[in-house]
Amino acid sequence: MARVGRALLAQVRHWRDPFVVEVGYRAVLERRPDPWGRQDYLGRLREGRLTIEQFGRELLESPEFERVQARRNLIRSLHHSRCAFVRSLPPARRILDLGGTNLQHEHGAMVTMGYPYAFDELVIVDLPPEDRHPLYNRGGVRTDTDCPQGRITYAYHSMEDLSAYPDGSFDLVYSGQSIEHVPVDVADQVLGGAHRVLRPGGLLALDTPNGSVTRLQQAAFIDPDHKVEYSPEELDAKLARAGFDIVERRGLNLGLRSVAARRFEAAEFAENVGVFSDPASCYLLAYLCTKP
Repeated sequence: MARVGRALLAQVRHWRDPFVVEVGYRAVLERRPDPWGRQDYLGRLREGRLTIEQFGRELLESPEFERVQARRNLIRSLHHSRCAFVRSLPPARRILDLGGTNLQHEHGAMVTMGYPYAFDELVIVDLPPEDRHPLYNRGGVRTDTDCPQGRITYAYHSMEDLSAYPDGSFDLVYSGQSIEHVPVDVADQVLGGAHRVLRPGGLLALDTPNGSVTRLQQAAFIDPDHKVEYSPEELDAKLARAGFDIVERRGLNLGLRSVAARRFEAAEFAENVGVFSDPASCYLLAYLCTKP
C-alpha cells in the first residue's frame, strides 16, 4: 500500500490536482475513488473549503477505513463486529455484564466497545484474577468507578452463582464471549440465574463463537479456555430451556462461501465485518432474548 501511495504521490504536481484524490483513496482506502467521492473532494479542495490535511483526516476517520483495517486481521475484524452489536443494544438502567472485565481499561468491555446509553449502574461480574486462565489473569482487581454513562461496580465471583442479586433487579444482562468458558451444565445455571435476575420483559444479549464454523477452522477449540462452542441449534435449545424467547437471532462476520464449501477462509470472515441475519454462516453468534 505504501509503495503504491509513494508512486502515485510522485505524479501529483499540485494538491488541487485531481490525482491527489486518487492518491488518498489508493493509499488509505485501497481502492480508486468513486465518481461521487472524486467530484466532492476535488470540488471542496479547489474551492478552499477543505485542506489537504482535512482530506486525509476524513479518509482516516471514515467507517470504510475501519473496515479496511479490520479485514486485514480476523481478530480485529471480530472486535469491530462485536462493537457494532454492543452499540445496537437497547437502553437499560441497570445492567449485569457477565465476564465483562477489560484488561486494558477500568470501564469494562461494554462501555469501551461503545454502549452509548446512560445507566444507573453497570455491574461487571468476573472471576478473581487468580482463578482465571493464565491468558486472562492480568490487570488485577478493578475498583468501582464512574464513566460518562453512569456508575460501574465490580463483583469478583463465578457467574454461575448470581444469588447475591435479587429477582427482577436488572433490565439487561450481557454475556459477551463468556458462556463458552463454562461447561454445558454450568451454562444452564448461568442462563437460569440471568433469567431470574431479569425483570419481566428484560433482555439477555450474548455473543459467542459459532461452533459449526469454528470446527471448520480447526478441530480444537479456538481458545484453550473454552469448554464448549455452540452451534446455533444447540444455543437455541439451551436458551429455550432457560425460559427465554429469542427476539433477534444474528451473527457476526459472515462467511457464505466458507460454509457452503465446508472450507474455512479467514479472509472471507475478516472481510465481512458487521451484524448479519444468517447466524449459521457467521463466525460468532449474537442473540438478543427476552424474559417473558
